[in-house]
Amino acid sequence: MEGSNCSLIDYILNSTHDGIMAIDSEEKILVFNKAAERLSGKMAAEVMGNRVSDAIPNTRLDKVLQTGIPEINQKQELGNVVVVTNRMPVTDPSGKLIGAVAVFRDITEIKCLAEEITNLREIQSLLYAVIESTQDAISVVDEGGNGILINPAYTKLTGFSEEAVIGRPATTDIAEGESVHLHVLRTKKPIVNATLKVGPMRRSVVVNAAPIMVDGELKGSVAVIRDVSEVMRLTEELENLKSVVKGFEPKYTFDDIITNSPLMIQAVEQAQRVSSTPVTVLLRGESGTGKELFAHAIHNASSRHSKPFVRVNCAALPRNLLESELFGYVDGAFTGARKGGKKGLFHEADGGTLFFDEIGAMDVSVQASLLRVLQEREVVRIGESTPTPVDVRVIAATNAPLEQMVASGKFREDLYYRLSVIPILIPPLRQRPEDIEVLCDYLVRRLSQSYGRFVEGVDEAVLGVFESYRWPGNVRELENVLSRAIINMKYDDRTIRIEHLPPLGWGIGRPLEGMGNEHSHAIAGPETLQSAVRNAEIDAIARALEQVSYNRTEAARILGISIRTLYYKMQKYDFTDKRTSQS
Repeated sequence: MEGSNCSLIDYILNSTHDGIMAIDSEEKILVFNKAAERLSGKMAAEVMGNRVSDAIPNTRLDKVLQTGIPEINQKQELGNVVVVTNRMPVTDPSGKLIGAVAVFRDITEIKCLAEEITNLREIQSLLYAVIESTQDAISVVDEGGNGILINPAYTKLTGFSEEAVIGRPATTDIAEGESVHLHVLRTKKPIVNATLKVGPMRRSVVVNAAPIMVDGELKGSVAVIRDVSEVMRLTEELENLKSVVKGFEPKYTFDDIITNSPLMIQAVEQAQRVSSTPVTVLLRGESGTGKELFAHAIHNASSRHSKPFVRVNCAALPRNLLESELFGYVDGAFTGARKGGKKGLFHEADGGTLFFDEIGAMDVSVQASLLRVLQEREVVRIGESTPTPVDVRVIAATNAPLEQMVASGKFREDLYYRLSVIPILIPPLRQRPEDIEVLCDYLVRRLSQSYGRFVEGVDEAVLGVFESYRWPGNVRELENVLSRAIINMKYDDRTIRIEHLPPLGWGIGRPLEGMGNEHSHAIAGPETLQSAVRNAEIDAIARALEQVSYNRTEAARILGISIRTLYYKMQKYDFTDKRTSQS
């Protein structure tokens, strides 16, 4: 019976998952179960009867036997295994220490799991910190399309708090457009650069969204939302400013002036002679004759060619803004003034050339300030009393009848004479028909290259029409006509013919001047200027996109416009996205 009890105890000890080791009063091992073998890597046959400190070097069971003080939940390393152990002294009924027992459990997996949990919590905290601190608005919905997460940037952008979004449908924040979340959940595919309006303020935004997949299963959708309303406003402002001030780097020289006309050659020779002098030049001529081209060429041929060339469109800015742009201002000079003040365009052009385009449109009050600068060669910023010397060569251009404006008091007589030191008259295209052919050759070559076409030139019949037409828009109109003609051509056409031409004139759709009735049907029609421009843009964009397999970056380059402008026009004209590559 006693042997049976011993066997039963052995069965019990060897069945437990916890390691059990016991020693007697002489520190010799009496009990060492199967779990202890597994955890320690030692066999019971090796350690039974041996001193515990010899068998298990880092044990403290002998210390418990000596002190009689238990040690509870102590961490211990057994080789590669980490255990937690309880060590208890064993006493007889009289209280005498007769041994000690240790019960230990493997916590390696628990330790790893705890470390993983800690790491996950750290990652989660980091992720939340990133989401909370990012300037881009972030919105997350579950697989049912209900909000589960937003960040402060989202609230700032849309005006919606967590209470208004969490647990509510993904359409809650949309003022105009389709929910990208619902689109992603429906298609299980990301969506890029979707345009929407969100929140009560109807903010214009661009949204990128992607599905959240876990082990191949759709769990929701995450969207990054960027406010573009301010960008759009700034872009519009920038475009307006570009129309007022065009670059600090002149593009053209006298070699770029294409002409066979004696009148034009005379104007070029006169401009070349004055280039080497510092005198003020007044360029006279109709719109589109090339006044800006002459201004560039004069600057590039002068000793100031390495200095700035600044163009100012006097017609594009109101009086108060033009004055501040020209002369600059100090900090606090007026409401809305830039902190720290601003240098004026006279300062920007110091040492170089300041080109006043459409000088006749300048307000009379600004004319007085300009006259003083031309006379004194110094500038006083708005809000400042101390003048600053400037060294600027002035070139002005106008298509306005300045003499009549002087007589009517719309232009200062003294400024007129100050500007008109060297007047150069640029003849209109109708006065130099001998330039039509050479201009066509030059423009067709340049436009053909820009459009990625192989147009060789224009038909003789077209030249005859062009030479008899009066060209109210001058060279600029000729370039526009040729551009539209190339767009109207089939891809394998090599010569511009009558049937390729748009209506000449002011977009009214009337027949070409100088053409016989036999040709009028080819080009006449009820096309307005607005529809003509629209159709031309659609054709040009379509051809460019098809040519480069819908690579928008390349298409924008071919068209000579920015990628942003191309995106806008594609949206405006409702182009279907057939891209085979991401641009």
